[in-house]
Amino acid sequence: MTITEVSEKFDIPQDTLRYYERIGLIPRVNRTKSGIRDYTEEDCKWVEFIKCMRGAGLPIEVLIEYVGLFQQGDGTIEARKELFIEQRRQLIAKIEDMKKTLERLDYKIAVYEQGIVEKEKALRRPEY
Repeated sequence: MTITEVSEKFDIPQDTLRYYERIGLIPRVNRTKSGIRDYTEEDCKWVEFIKCMRGAGLPIEVLIEYVGLFQQGDGTIEARKELFIEQRRQLIAKIEDMKKTLERLDYKIAVYEQGIVEKEKALRRPEY
């Protein structure tokens, strides 16, 4: 696949894909004889993985560390697992914070809606 196809498939800007490759978040993508990136299915799996992890808020630095450990082989499985356990713990904490924020927003919306209802009632008073 070309970079354009991968960009469209995963809804990631081409510049972001180039950046991810440059900093080592995705392995070096093979190129055609004319120098055009030629993404394999395996490359696309990396792109999908990185997009998922970034969408969940994992920092680029953590992902770079993970990719580096992955490339070192099976001797780093435990370190990779621990890295993910810590990121999972942090993600759960973020989710809890977001739930509290959502509850507060729901409350504020309800307060405003109640205020609007009261205002509308006042405007519809019977005329004598």
